[in-house]
Amino acid sequence: MPSRSQAPEPPPPGGILWDIAGDVRALLALPAALTMQVAHPAVGAGVDTYSVFRTDPWGRGERSLRSLQTWVYGGESAAEEGRRLRALHQHIRGTDAHGRGYHALTPAYYAWVHATGFPVYHHAQKYLGRPFTEAQERQLYAEWLQVGRILGIHDRDMPQTVEEFWPYYAKVLADELEQTEVVRDLVATDRPVPPPDRGPYLLRVTLRTLWPLLLPPLARFRRFITIGLMPPDARSAIGLPWTDVQERRLRRFGKVVRTVVPRLPERLRYLPLARKARAHRRITGSAEFVLKRRTG
Repeated sequence: MPSRSQAPEPPPPGGILWDIAGDVRALLALPAALTMQVAHPAVGAGVDTYSVFRTDPWGRGERSLRSLQTWVYGGESAAEEGRRLRALHQHIRGTDAHGRGYHALTPAYYAWVHATGFPVYHHAQKYLGRPFTEAQERQLYAEWLQVGRILGIHDRDMPQTVEEFWPYYAKVLADELEQTEVVRDLVATDRPVPPPDRGPYLLRVTLRTLWPLLLPPLARFRRFITIGLMPPDARSAIGLPWTDVQERRLRRFGKVVRTVVPRLPERLRYLPLARKARAHRRITGSAEFVLKRRTG
């Protein structure tokens, strides 16, 4: 693993992740990746035992999103965030539902958690944006490997090319994944979920009052988007049902999303950390251009 003085670089500004990771459409794809992660028995057992996703789902989601955004847009703080996450997972260990011991930093488990992002981005893009070209797919994977290095994942523990990735991915689906208890929680429509406890006081009070009416349709939408934006082979491996009617609904929903979101102003289209990084990049890029003109 690189030393602090040789910290791995985050994905480059102007790259594919720079465009899609902070786009609000990424919020729709994240539940599918999370569900694929916890479908691995070792990962599911760790989340089941140590995570607060049941008691504080909004806080847990906010922290995870902030961490993910830092990997891409955090600059020098990206590697620091990677080290923080490894330290956080250092003591996560136990026994899975099959009686097998696990440790969160076992390379195969830690790498799988990271790996899920690539096939989900790849699949979701077909609905929420323009499908990636072959060149874009390769670039996205190369950038995702950079993020893996930020997280402290050695190159030897991740396939280094797209051609190597898909057989690795298929093997994990075939040999490891199952419908764990955490998966069932994440796609359930009848589990209790507390209302959001962040934001202005009036909004929180209003949500608490209306939550019994809001939760059922929100839970159904969460299940729909989680299963729908999951790659079909992963969906099948985990045992999650999906019908032709649902597929048509997802295609209609995706058409609306990919029509509306690109037309939004940046303050609505991008999440806060992404907006800040993109604005900083425009300022520094303009300054560099002026300096080159003066010294050219």
